[in-house]
Amino acid sequence: MFQTPRPVESADARRLPGLDGLRALAIVLVLAYHLFPGLAPGGFLGVDVFLVVSGYLITTLLIEEHARSGRIALRRFWARRARRLLPALVLVVAVSAGLAALMGGDVLVGIGWQLVGALTFSYNWFSIATGADYLTQTSPELLRHLWSLAVEEQFYLLWPVALLALLAIARPGIRIAVVSALAAASAAAMALVAGDPALDTAAASAAYFSTLTHGFGLAAGAALALLRSQRARGGDGPARARLLTDALGVLAGLGLVGLSLVLTIDGAATYRGGLVVAVALTLAVIAAADRPQSRLVSVLDAPLPRWVGERSYGLYLWHWPLIVLLGARLTELDRASLGETWLLGVIALAGSVLLAAGSYRLVESPFRRAPRAARAVPLRAVAAAGVLALLAASSTAVAQAPPRSEAAELIATGQVAVAESQRRAERPLPRDEEPAAAVAGTLPSGDEITAIGDSVMLAAAPQLQERFPGIAIDAVVSRQMRQAPQIVRALVESDRLRDTVVLGLGTNGPIDPETLHEVRALLGPERTLVLVSAQAPRGWTEGVNAHLVDFARTYRLVELSDWRAAISPQLSLLAPDQIHPGPTGGQVYTETLAAALQRIADLPPLVDYEANPGLQRPR
Repeated sequence: MFQTPRPVESADARRLPGLDGLRALAIVLVLAYHLFPGLAPGGFLGVDVFLVVSGYLITTLLIEEHARSGRIALRRFWARRARRLLPALVLVVAVSAGLAALMGGDVLVGIGWQLVGALTFSYNWFSIATGADYLTQTSPELLRHLWSLAVEEQFYLLWPVALLALLAIARPGIRIAVVSALAAASAAAMALVAGDPALDTAAASAAYFSTLTHGFGLAAGAALALLRSQRARGGDGPARARLLTDALGVLAGLGLVGLSLVLTIDGAATYRGGLVVAVALTLAVIAAADRPQSRLVSVLDAPLPRWVGERSYGLYLWHWPLIVLLGARLTELDRASLGETWLLGVIALAGSVLLAAGSYRLVESPFRRAPRAARAVPLRAVAAAGVLALLAASSTAVAQAPPRSEAAELIATGQVAVAESQRRAERPLPRDEEPAAAVAGTLPSGDEITAIGDSVMLAAAPQLQERFPGIAIDAVVSRQMRQAPQIVRALVESDRLRDTVVLGLGTNGPIDPETLHEVRALLGPERTLVLVSAQAPRGWTEGVNAHLVDFARTYRLVELSDWRAAISPQLSLLAPDQIHPGPTGGQVYTETLAAALQRIADLPPLVDYEANPGLQRPR
């Protein structure tokens, strides 16, 4: 293993026990979440671990500086933060924008505001302003992960000034209470703003992105640092107490891993306490490790966790652009298949480790060391070259960026087609104009079909309307199966639900079989139901499709339109996201549905043996 130069600047070289190991755990959870779908559904909580560590570390360093000198050198602090963050960030953004410009297409959508947000540390606010949806994550958005870096940098900018005001308060207990109250208020605001993520992903995304509602980890870490500064630095208590504290720290770390297996980004529990629990567990690990004779530190500061933790910033910066660019380039991979999705993750992980290691050695460490005369000129030359490369890559990327993605274009076309016919399609049928009873073996006409779906159905809407004139399409972007009972109930109560119902709602999240049974009960025994299988490079689609197959086998008048099987051999008919069909793909979607409807139409009629006692039941 190569030897990494050790930073010599006192403020940044000050190493607090166990933090590198915690950073290692945090980045492992984030990588598992982004690169290996389904492995750690709640791995996004690794970001909250990072926030707690940052709040604790920065506050500790500032308090110690204030204790030594009676002041906080703000300009020196901000300069150190800039040397710590900017060189690696400029490198990643320049390389990512340059590669995206060479590739072209969807990876460049929105690149202008992304670059501005990334380089001004305001990415989270740009995301909220543009309505970016973190929960569904269907757009490429090359630099999306920089929202959390923006939150941290805003903290670095404002917190030292606020801390100076706090330190002017004579009573330490009041300082701790004020910061703890800020943390509690932020957590409460997240729960309030997020609402029900299943019904409003935009509100939940805003709550997740906002510094005000997602800043409780930073504030909690700062509160622990204030508490630590008041603690007597003496012995570590009896051996039994030390052992118990270490055990609690280990359990808290295991709790973070367990929490990452049960939380979901679209679950209400995440915003109503789940992330708060993650923050509390992180505080427990820090507190257990920050003791003179802690055995937990020997685990957290072991060579491997320490190596990963030191490079966690680079790993975080590189992994997301790599997975986006590789996914756009390796379109032949069927990312609805878990094996091939994980293969993509393995490639991105290997690249991230190599690039992060190189960045740490060649870029981050040299800039973090205190400037010396012998190094000043070379470093300034490197910085100037990096800025020029960034400007060149950024301007080229912005010049080539399309106004919106191919998938967005297809969805917009479908929305126009649906809007043009919606008024007629949603009007209740007058009783004297009820359609005649269907003839056995014939497909239902469009005015006998209600189709309820998500953006996939929207993209196929023009082809559905051409094949089934008069079809009533109720499709909305990001809709999930859990919303189906509410939609069906409203249509039944308004007398707008037709005799044949098509349900295409498996793209945006897992489904509960009980939801399907609830829908079936609402439809009644006379209506037929067709379920459309899901095609998406998402970890949950295999489970979704398995539930749909099982349910379709349960009821006589329920059939599966296997869109997934029909389109898998010809993924080139989809947009680059491998989800939304183009015109030819829309025809495949429509004909697959027609085949399912035909299978229902071909079913032999049921015989009422009670009303016809002369008929003999088949053996």
